[in-house]
Amino acid sequence: MNDTTTLNGGEWLIKETNPHDIFIPEECSEEQKMIRDMSRQFIKTEIIPALDRIDAQEPGLMRSLFKKAGDLGLLGASVPEEYGGIGKDIVTSAIISESLGWGHSFCVSVIAHTGIGTLPILYFGTEEQRKKYVPKLSTGEWIGAYGLTEPNSGSDALSAKTTATLSSDKKYYLLNGQKVWITNGGIADVYTVFAKVNGEQFTGCIVERGFEGFSHGPEEHKMGISGSSTVQLYFQDCKVPVENVLGDIGRGHIIAFNTLNTGRYKLCAATIGASKGAAHTSVKYANTREQFKTAIANFGAIKHKLAEMAIRTWVGESALYRTGKMIDDKEENLKAQGQSFEKAYLGAAEEYAIECAMLKVYGSEVLDFVVDEGVQIHGGNGFSAEYPISKAYRDSRVNRIYEGTNEINRLLTIDMMLKRAMKGKLNLMGPAVAVSKELMSIPEFGEEDETAFAKEKKYIVNFKKAILMVAGAAVQKLIMNLEKEQQIIMNLADMAIDIYHAESALLRLIKLTETFGETTTTLRADIVRTFIYDAADRINKAGKDALNAFADGDELRMMHIGLKRFTKVEPLNTKAARARIADKMIAENKYCF
Repeated sequence: MNDTTTLNGGEWLIKETNPHDIFIPEECSEEQKMIRDMSRQFIKTEIIPALDRIDAQEPGLMRSLFKKAGDLGLLGASVPEEYGGIGKDIVTSAIISESLGWGHSFCVSVIAHTGIGTLPILYFGTEEQRKKYVPKLSTGEWIGAYGLTEPNSGSDALSAKTTATLSSDKKYYLLNGQKVWITNGGIADVYTVFAKVNGEQFTGCIVERGFEGFSHGPEEHKMGISGSSTVQLYFQDCKVPVENVLGDIGRGHIIAFNTLNTGRYKLCAATIGASKGAAHTSVKYANTREQFKTAIANFGAIKHKLAEMAIRTWVGESALYRTGKMIDDKEENLKAQGQSFEKAYLGAAEEYAIECAMLKVYGSEVLDFVVDEGVQIHGGNGFSAEYPISKAYRDSRVNRIYEGTNEINRLLTIDMMLKRAMKGKLNLMGPAVAVSKELMSIPEFGEEDETAFAKEKKYIVNFKKAILMVAGAAVQKLIMNLEKEQQIIMNLADMAIDIYHAESALLRLIKLTETFGETTTTLRADIVRTFIYDAADRINKAGKDALNAFADGDELRMMHIGLKRFTKVEPLNTKAARARIADKMIAENKYCF
């Protein structure tokens, strides 16, 4: 596919997307279906029966599971065959991450290993470094970890205090410092660690277990994901050979931030998979638990919960695979222009950093919602450690914290959009001005569009006008002070996240309907229409909160009127729509969308 049909990062806000240009899970290739089934079977047969042993951190167990996963190719999806992987696209990688999502602590360890544990070396390493480390990482012979966070530097990663000083014989860098919350830290063989050369130049390097001066602390006792290793790392004149510097000295931030784009994408995939697992567990329980002489699945309040689980999960899945296809298309374009595989991939991931940040926020918050409602459906049993939903509840909570907190990712979403606009890469100003002119004019009533989903398409167009109006006014009013107004930026991010996901779900629905016919997609239409109906109110509320914070008088009243116009949707019987969605799940006794 060429650049004319692939939108650049953030352009979905100002341009129309053709449904035929997106990827939907229903069009997986036979190979992708086989990989998905194999991944799910691995979780079912190898991980679920061993969850208690994994949580107890039985010595050697995680390593043996990694080796089994590696033998199946599950650890090397993104790795070219020449380095021991299976060389698949990011959509296939997402299919694996999603399928492993119900693997609790094992999934966390694998996502860390295949993402931040492997990719820095694959994409920023020298050919010698790649050949030495990547094949062993992609087969599971070695386990990877990533040392960025320190006791006093989390989201502000560049304020790290760990130092790297060249030894007198110039053969080693001597690392001194401490890293905290390191996933896989206690079991890893190779670590990507960030330090400041001469206390100033933020730089990545590769540290092996056994390097002189390197040690780690005991396992942390955590709220959830108990089976994943999490320790502190200590460096006391740790001798790192100069050939183990990763990338260029002083350019460690390039490695750190680019790696996080991929990490956020894969984390979203895993949370969508986990959401399906929790919804599946919840509907099975609701069908077997009886109160007042009937299964609780028959109660309207329970149906509402089950349907909302399905709605949010299906919508998240739609945005996940839409974004994956855009990254893959961009990577292919860059390769066609002569770029190396690593530069093409990094360029593609960076292009869609905005979308990856939004996916991370949405996916992690959907999973938190699903497991919370799952516990509620289970009642008192949901609070018992004997039921898997309680483990899912505890394990879910960390997803809103790592790979950049959801607050940081919300701020990044808008910050990256505005920076691209200022650099002329994203034309936000033109459409924003057009919307403000439209506000001052009499609405046009042209011929009614009678094509399928015309109403829903119009709603999405208007939602985009709503955020352009609010963001345009905020930029104009606050100018350089906007970056300090975090609450307003968060409001704008919430609007953007809802709009991107609503549009992604609608595009998927349209493509499905055109492929399989309207009669086969009735329940999916219920999902999309209910989500859009509810999103309209959320977008309106976030927009009002932002406007009220910086505008007043006639300007405020005018924009409130505009916001009301742009978020207006026709009445929808969401109770009936949710009942139809839930009834399907109840009849099939599983998450079935």
